[in-house]
Amino acid sequence: MIKIENINKWYGHFQVLTDCSTHVHKGDVMVICGPSGSGKSTLIKTVNGLEPVQDGSILVDNVAVTDPKTDLSWLRARIGMVFQNFELFPHLTIRENLTIAQVKVLKRGLDEANAKGLKYLERVGLLAHQDKFPGQLSGGQQQRVAIARALSMDPIAMLFDEPTSALDPEMINEVLDVMVGLAQEGMTMMVVTHEMGFARRVANRIVFMDKGMVIEDCSKDDFFGAPRSPRAADFLSKIIH
Repeated sequence: MIKIENINKWYGHFQVLTDCSTHVHKGDVMVICGPSGSGKSTLIKTVNGLEPVQDGSILVDNVAVTDPKTDLSWLRARIGMVFQNFELFPHLTIRENLTIAQVKVLKRGLDEANAKGLKYLERVGLLAHQDKFPGQLSGGQQQRVAIARALSMDPIAMLFDEPTSALDPEMINEVLDVMVGLAQEGMTMMVVTHEMGFARRVANRIVFMDKGMVIEDCSKDDFFGAPRSPRAADFLSKIIH
């Protein structure tokens, strides 16, 4: 479903991604991990064109993200993305946050958009909060709303960019539980995270990055069992207790 081939990206003279390649099949749950500054978030944002690349190719469901003719707005409507800091509209109610993109981008009628949005709000356990504003919810609740909003667009895949890193420790599990449920239902997912417990429980593929390069791209069992690179082994020895 997602094919990344030999992509390179620079910020000025600094190369942030170097010859990165990987692929995601339908139903895969890929966790992208590695130290801070390794290029994980940049890599996942190239999938829907939020970060343009200077070299290489990216295909999503046979659509070339790197082709200048591709309608990126249409593509982003098909790929759900959940950010680190929720990115909800603070002046809109939760229900309005769930419906605005459906109406404006997918051209759905308001009744259909409301029904779809409330279905997924119930899915993440927050139906009773539909008339509140984001500022009235906890961080964990806001992130669950962000997931519901993405799902309301009927995405073919979901991208998660460190979805729990801005949360208090007590709120992390409520978000991870929703993500586990999505994975078990067969949603195709790419997840940038430091939550190795989640990776062990849910992922079937692990990509380990360091200094803008893909160092490991393997099954979960291979990665946690016996990583092939000394750098990945060193990372795991420090992060898993």
